[in-house]
Amino acid sequence: MSNISLPTPQPLLTRAGWAAWLSALIVLCALVPVLNLMVPEGSVLHLSDFAVALTAKIMCYSICALAMGLIWGYTGILSLGHGLFFALGGYAMGMYLMRQIGLDGNYKSNLPDFMVFLDWKELPWHWALSGSFGATLFLVVAVPGVVAFVFGYFAFRSRIKGVYFSIITQAMTFAAMLLFFRNETGFGGNNGFTDFKRILDIPIATTSMRMTLFVMTSVTLLLFFLLARWLVGSKFGRVLQAVRDAESRVMFSGYSTLGYKLTIWTISAMMCGVAGALYVPQVGIINPSEMSPANSIEIAIWAAVGGRATLIGPIIGAFLVNGAKSWLTVTYPEFWLYFLGALFIGVTLFLPDGVVGLIKKLKGGKA
Repeated sequence: MSNISLPTPQPLLTRAGWAAWLSALIVLCALVPVLNLMVPEGSVLHLSDFAVALTAKIMCYSICALAMGLIWGYTGILSLGHGLFFALGGYAMGMYLMRQIGLDGNYKSNLPDFMVFLDWKELPWHWALSGSFGATLFLVVAVPGVVAFVFGYFAFRSRIKGVYFSIITQAMTFAAMLLFFRNETGFGGNNGFTDFKRILDIPIATTSMRMTLFVMTSVTLLLFFLLARWLVGSKFGRVLQAVRDAESRVMFSGYSTLGYKLTIWTISAMMCGVAGALYVPQVGIINPSEMSPANSIEIAIWAAVGGRATLIGPIIGAFLVNGAKSWLTVTYPEFWLYFLGALFIGVTLFLPDGVVGLIKKLKGGKA
C-alpha cells in the first residue's frame, strides 16, 4: 500500500509578500500621517484631509470586500446582505458615541436628542451597555456574529444555497432596514445617529483623533488580511475551497459542511461589524440607508472587480470602484449608476477572475 503524502504547509506569506505587507504598514501608518500633518499645505507632497478621510473610508469598505472574498470566492456563498452586518457594527459604535455627547446636545439632556424630541423618558433596554467602551467593543463583534450565526444555522441546515441564499440574505437586510427606520425601535429612525462629539472623552473633531482612527483602520485591515491568509492556507481553508467546488463530494467524504460554512460565514459577518465600527466615527453618521440592499450588492461588486477568488483582489476592487465613484459622482453624477452596472456586467462577461486574474494572465500565470 503506497503512502499518502499530505500537502506541505505553506508559509503565511512569502518573502515578497511580507515585504509588501510591511511596506503597506509603513506607508499607511507612517508616511500618510507625515504627508498630512507635517508637510505644508502648499507643497505638492501634502496629503489633504479629504484624501485621508476618503482613504480611511475605502479601507473600511475593503474589510467588507475581504470578508466577501472569504465567503464568496473561497466558499462559494454569495451574500447580498453583508451591508446589514456592517451597519450593525456601526450602530453599536454609534450608540456609544451618542452617549458620549452627554449634556452637549441641543436639549442639554443625558438622553440623545432624538429621544428627547420623541418625548422618551429613559433609555430603552437595548441601550443598557452603550455607556461602556469595553462593552461596545464586545457588541461590535458579538451582535453581527450572533445574527449571522442564527441566520446561517437555519439557512445552511436547510441546504439553501446559490441564488436562493442570495435572495434571502437580500430580504434579511431589507427587512432590517425597514425595522431601523421606525422611530419606536430607539435607533434614531430615518436620521440615525450623528453629531458625535467625543470618543473615550477625547474630542473626535481633532487632527490627532482623526489620524489615530486612520492608523487603527489601516492596522485592522492589514491584520484581517493576515487572518484571512491563515484561514485559507489551513486545512480549514482547503475544506472551504472543496465545499465551493463540490460540496456533495465533501459530504460523501465524511465532512459536515454545516460547521465549516457557518464558521466562515460568522467570521465574515464579524469582520464587517468591525469595519462598520471604524467607519462611523470617521464619517460622522450612521443611518438605516447603510442596510440598503444596494450597499450589499456593491460589496459583491468590489470583490468581483478585484478578483473574488483571491484575498488582495477584493481590496483592490474596493479601492478601484470607490475611487472611481468618488471622481464620477463629482464629475458626472448622473452617469455613476450606469457606470457601476456596466462595470459589473463587463467584469462578469469578460473578466470572471477580476483585475487580479487579468494581471496573472498577462504575466503568463494561472488565474
